[in-house]
Amino acid sequence: PGPDTSSPCGFYNPDPQGLVTFPTHLFSLLSGVGFLEWSPLFYGFYPPRRHLAVAYLCSVFVIGLLHLVLILHRSVSGLKQTLLAESGALTSYSHRVFSAWDFGLRGDVHVRLRHRIILYELQVELEEAVVRRQAAVRTLSQQAKVWSVRVLLNLLVIALLGAAFYGVYWATGATVKLQEMPLVQQMPLVKLGVDYLPSIFISGVNFLLPPVFKLIAPLEGYTRSRQIVFILLRTVFLRLASLLVLLFSLWNQITCGGNAEAEECKTCGYKYKELPCWETRLGQEMYKLLIFDLLTGLAVMLLIQFPRKLLCGLCPGPLGRTVGTQEFQVPDEVLGLIYAQTVVWVGSFFCPLLPMLNTVKFLLLFYLKKFTLFSTCSPASRTFRASTVNFFFPLVLLLGLTISAVPVLYSIFLIPPSKLCGPFRGQSSIWAKIPESISSLPRIAQNFLFFLGTQAFAVPLLLISSILMVYTLVLANSYGRLISELKRQIETEAQNKVFLAQRAVALSSASGAL
Repeated sequence: PGPDTSSPCGFYNPDPQGLVTFPTHLFSLLSGVGFLEWSPLFYGFYPPRRHLAVAYLCSVFVIGLLHLVLILHRSVSGLKQTLLAESGALTSYSHRVFSAWDFGLRGDVHVRLRHRIILYELQVELEEAVVRRQAAVRTLSQQAKVWSVRVLLNLLVIALLGAAFYGVYWATGATVKLQEMPLVQQMPLVKLGVDYLPSIFISGVNFLLPPVFKLIAPLEGYTRSRQIVFILLRTVFLRLASLLVLLFSLWNQITCGGNAEAEECKTCGYKYKELPCWETRLGQEMYKLLIFDLLTGLAVMLLIQFPRKLLCGLCPGPLGRTVGTQEFQVPDEVLGLIYAQTVVWVGSFFCPLLPMLNTVKFLLLFYLKKFTLFSTCSPASRTFRASTVNFFFPLVLLLGLTISAVPVLYSIFLIPPSKLCGPFRGQSSIWAKIPESISSLPRIAQNFLFFLGTQAFAVPLLLISSILMVYTLVLANSYGRLISELKRQIETEAQNKVFLAQRAVALSSASGAL
């Protein structure tokens, strides 16, 4: 792009001119500026063509709806398995003793690991039974003491989360001020660190606080399975809320805190002097989060897991046993994937090639984690119930999709697009391109599409959906009553069999005495 001197919103020329050194290219590659800013990777590169703009916007909605349908389908199937497993039919001791073994296992390592898992599940069941019995016989003073400890620990968790969110908000706001300092501009390495300041804070709190949550959970007096659930819920809230804080801070910078009458936003509807192409800026932040997440994963493997394994092997004494090997925690890894996917959902509109980069990152980390799993890690001492996994993680993924949809839809409908870049330049809003494109269609197509947005279509659709929902609930309740009746019949049959067995033993004893 060339300088736009006729626009009241200034000019936008990110492409570097003249000879560029290799370190500058490297820093541009890591931070998404320079030559990379004016490339198909970011929103600002695409020209304002009508068909391209419509395809660009419709692809976002189609992909989002496809992801929503797939997640809902997986959640429903997982919910069925969870309800069946948690109903008591599959969690009894007899099931674990007689039906939990996998006869397809081969090799001593896999057999021992399966033994360990079954033993852990039996221990969890017994410990939870003990905890429930202890909770049932607690006095009022003991109950008040337990709840006081829980309240204090939750206040501590809230304070830690608040400090983390404030740090992310401060880092995002301080980045712009620090970038304007002459000392920072003269030192490329320091400038790169300033650019990554929000990503460093987010990755730092996501790395440091979950181990603190693991230390707090046993002090609350819950069962072991509930401790794991609380740890995961707090970790999920930390990861997704820190991303929301980053987006809120960026929204505050773009829209002048939502004040359209502010001096810096009055001309163009956004802070055009600092952010001439705010969509690309959002894409750059998501791009840096992806890159830093990759670098963090590599650093943890090289600087923590491998030295820990070497120390454990070289020091077989108390020091080696204290350090131990890194446990491979499947829930933590899955939450990391969900967080990365949420980042991609937020940034895919502003950085269209971000899903492709994320796929490459996942492939690289998959093979690296596979290597570290078999070479440096040990099986987890505490596992997450598979019945809960089937529903919990798809639900968290659905929450991530919902959270990512909020800033994207807000940007599409309410924030004016940049006047100097992107396929929607010159429009009052990004969505305004859709009615404009519909107006160029034949009259019949226009009437049909506009009819879909009227109350004459929405009200009957809502009524039909409500009727189908009520019918489904009534059918589910009838099936539930039928299942309860069948369970009562099974219990009665079991009691009858026990009674008949006792009578048979008594008669056989009586005949033997005679």
